[in-house]
Amino acid sequence: MQLSVKDAASILNVSEKTIYRWIKDAVIPFYKINEQFRFNRVELLEWATSRRIQVSPDIFREREESTIPLPSFLEALKAGGIAYRVGGKDQGSVLRSVVDTLKLPEEVDREFLYQVLLARETLGSTGIGDGIAIPHVRNPVVLHVSRPTVTLCFLEDPIDFQSLDGQPVNILFTLISPSVRAHLHLLSRLGFVLRNAEFKAALKAQASRDELLEILARAEAALPTGPAEATAPEDR
Repeated sequence: MQLSVKDAASILNVSEKTIYRWIKDAVIPFYKINEQFRFNRVELLEWATSRRIQVSPDIFREREESTIPLPSFLEALKAGGIAYRVGGKDQGSVLRSVVDTLKLPEEVDREFLYQVLLARETLGSTGIGDGIAIPHVRNPVVLHVSRPTVTLCFLEDPIDFQSLDGQPVNILFTLISPSVRAHLHLLSRLGFVLRNAEFKAALKAQASRDELLEILARAEAALPTGPAEATAPEDR
């Protein structure tokens, strides 16, 4: 879906003036179509997540009609699993280890997935700072999986992921989704729970699986579900 400047301002909770300034400075992903600026929802949310920009609660409400229920982030993580001491000495070897760790249907080509994840990193690091990265495929439907999952990997050795803050990465959340809708659903919730101090502390401590899931359940329970309050966006 292509978003307008007004849509982008609403999602990012800033003024349209701020959006135009970001366009002028070429810091936000955008397209110019028939002399109009447009934004891709997936790219915009990825960009906001990587820069710790708090998005409007509006984005948590469903944007597409569908009868297929989406899992909570907790359910997706239970399905994808948590792995400790994942090996690798550089970005490529770590992604290889992550792909080997993922719980995937037999028909999924792991080599293809590895190449897609590697290619995604060349478009811009998925490292979002604080030692965390979110490797994922840009077009989720290419994998033909039946359900969305999240796999959390703690690396044995921190590696350079070319993150914005320059810190090495040792925590990876890998999102595998059957649709763009599911991808947005999981990414938006991940961005929300990563602002929870208790969950962040548990990640840094590499807490046990049961402890992480318990804390995540509390963090996700605080996720906004009602209509967003009408507030004037700040001119950042």
